[in-house]
Amino acid sequence: MFNKIKNVLGNPFYENEDSIIYNMDCLEGLKILRDNNIKIDSTITSPPYNIGKEYENIKPVNDFVNWITEISDLIYDITKSNGCYLLNVGYMEVPNKGRAVPITYLLWDKLKFYLNQEIIWNYGAGVAAKNYLSPRNEKILWYIKNYENYTFNLDDIRDPDVKYPNQKKNGKLRCNTLGKNPSDVWQIAKVTSGANRSSEERTDHPAQFPVDLITRMVLGFTNQNNLVLDPFMGSGTTAEVCMKNNRKSIGFEIREDYCQTIKNRLENVIKQEEIKAMSPTLFQF
Repeated sequence: MFNKIKNVLGNPFYENEDSIIYNMDCLEGLKILRDNNIKIDSTITSPPYNIGKEYENIKPVNDFVNWITEISDLIYDITKSNGCYLLNVGYMEVPNKGRAVPITYLLWDKLKFYLNQEIIWNYGAGVAAKNYLSPRNEKILWYIKNYENYTFNLDDIRDPDVKYPNQKKNGKLRCNTLGKNPSDVWQIAKVTSGANRSSEERTDHPAQFPVDLITRMVLGFTNQNNLVLDPFMGSGTTAEVCMKNNRKSIGFEIREDYCQTIKNRLENVIKQEEIKAMSPTLFQF
């Protein structure tokens, strides 16, 4: 599949046996994939929120919604019939309407996909507000193409933190021995920055996906050997998680400096895996 992709997109910025990264506008890349009938299994991504981050060009609200819709519809066209689209979005200001409007309100019914569920990502750290409540959540829209045929690996993402694991009914355990359903509210820490509280996985990207968050998405909603797309690759978390969990990934990132960050990050993962392979006893617990 990577050879087929390279035949239509050209040489990537970076590749390894599990990942292929292009330094290009995802709109351009997605149109080429669609026109050449390239199919992917799933998409996991977080687009710019239109709030003034260093990598954003602020658009009028309607233009922003139309832009995300166009990209999402292209993703729909290249997604296999049993595939999914996991879209992480936050908040933005809508002039004269609202200060912190969830982007889900603006998008959810605009896409070709079927909205299977909204997942709330709750985190502890974030912006400290003075004149309104401090934001502590974002949303993940779990879109699918076919509501009767889609991937959901519940056992792979069960939460082992069960309050009463041995509780019984009629002599039988009430709880699955693997743990409980994690529900549609996920409490997962953000990737933090700062001299005294910076996350170990921190890169130079200002809005980095946490590995724990993407791992749950990859394990829960994709299968081994699937091809996973991230059209806004950013720091490369999706690619890293796919590498570590026997999935393939393709990513687009418009900024070359972030592409270099991704390359360095994935090369480091490869080196770590090589060290583990040479000295397996050092990593036994």
